[in-house]
Amino acid sequence: MKIINPQAKFNYQILDTIEAGISLLGAEVKSVRAGQVSLKESFAKIKNKEIWLMGAHIAPYKQGTPKNYDPIRPRKLLLHKKEINHLIGKLNEQGLSLIPMKMYSKKNKIKLELGLGRGKKKYDKRASIKEREFKRTQQRVLKYKKRK
Repeated sequence: MKIINPQAKFNYQILDTIEAGISLLGAEVKSVRAGQVSLKESFAKIKNKEIWLMGAHIAPYKQGTPKNYDPIRPRKLLLHKKEINHLIGKLNEQGLSLIPMKMYSKKNKIKLELGLGRGKKKYDKRASIKEREFKRTQQRVLKYKKRK
């Protein structure tokens, strides 16, 4: 089980990554393990020296109780105090953002990889699209040459 945020590397220049635990309810854990998560419009925010995941959509578990949870509720991220202070300093000092990159399970725990990144400009996004297209055409040519 690995859920990846497809827009993270396209919209942001990632400078550093950090692994965090996430506080979930029982039905949410089952839903995450089933892969029913969307990180597209999510972001991490600091409130009262705690880091919260905002805007992540975890679909209600189908076999859960009728009284389910709010799928877009804020969820607390679990980090050491030293890591939180380091992130607070970086965010205030350089104008960076915390972006959820991917969610995965590790030793039966649900983990979230956060990226410390700076937003890309429009021309940077165009350059990355051109580079991606160039690599695709290059691989097509190589594949065609191998067939002959």
